[in-house]
Amino acid sequence: MSVPKIGFTLGDPGGIGPEVILRLLENPEKLPSSEIIIFGQKQVLQTWAEKLGFRARWLKESSREQEIIIREVGIPLDDFAIGLPSAENGQASFAFFQAAVDSGRKGEICALVTGPVSKTSWQLAGIKFRGHTEFLESIFPEAIMCFWSERLRLALFTHHLPLAEAMGRIKKGSLLNFLLSLENNLKRWSFGITEMLVCGLNPHAGEAGLMGKEEQEEIVPALVEARGKGLNLKGPFSPDTIFLQAVDRPEKMVICLYHDQGLIPFKLLSFDSGVNLTLGLPFIRTSPDHGTAFDIAGKGMANPQSFKEALWLAWKASRPGNKE
Repeated sequence: MSVPKIGFTLGDPGGIGPEVILRLLENPEKLPSSEIIIFGQKQVLQTWAEKLGFRARWLKESSREQEIIIREVGIPLDDFAIGLPSAENGQASFAFFQAAVDSGRKGEICALVTGPVSKTSWQLAGIKFRGHTEFLESIFPEAIMCFWSERLRLALFTHHLPLAEAMGRIKKGSLLNFLLSLENNLKRWSFGITEMLVCGLNPHAGEAGLMGKEEQEEIVPALVEARGKGLNLKGPFSPDTIFLQAVDRPEKMVICLYHDQGLIPFKLLSFDSGVNLTLGLPFIRTSPDHGTAFDIAGKGMANPQSFKEALWLAWKASRPGNKE
């Protein structure tokens, strides 16, 4: 029986991405049965293995439990900065990601788990994108940023935007299209979501127009039309209470209108186990819900749990027979 091919990217070579991958692959028998293709550089992993004292036998030979392949990408990094952003690391991490996405577009992998990148490193390297999702949106305009954990599931209508710009994008038509696309993707990958709960923008969801008009003029009309098209959604709810309805309810997903509206409660509940999930692609993309953690890079303190959760979610969603 064939196993799914799942891609990994190392993320920023100077962050904790290589370390969490090394820790994760120390015990491949505890991971889902799959073929793992690492988009990166063997030398980077060897440097980290030596620095942290890992044996990493799979760097020399394949594991019996599963195949682990390293696909060499980019200009070889014989030396690289650890614990701080740099242009060289930014260029390398972008090259790893770009190669992995290209592999996904060609159907060579069915899922991709991405290591954390530094937005500062990308900026130093002259890369115009703010992060993974923005690059994906340039290729797949309907890409949707979601966050997933055992305790809470949510999707972001807008994400890495200044708050004033995010508020300006809350329009009936764009919100309706977002909800329809999200519904199609949740069904396509069989995530088990049966109800969506939509946040209001203003305190108390506008208090019938007393604290803002966006709910009455843009959000409610979009929800009414979406319900008319068969979507099971409720709201808009006051943002300070909506999450109480969804915590520990895996069949419910909260729709958040801007980044911090969703990420503050999510990281409070699931900081070490949360997963960043991108929908709207021809493949599943997940990522640990943490950054490069330059402050602990190289100190042997990185926790691989979020990356492990990202791998399991990618595997469950993309395994044969799961899609409709």
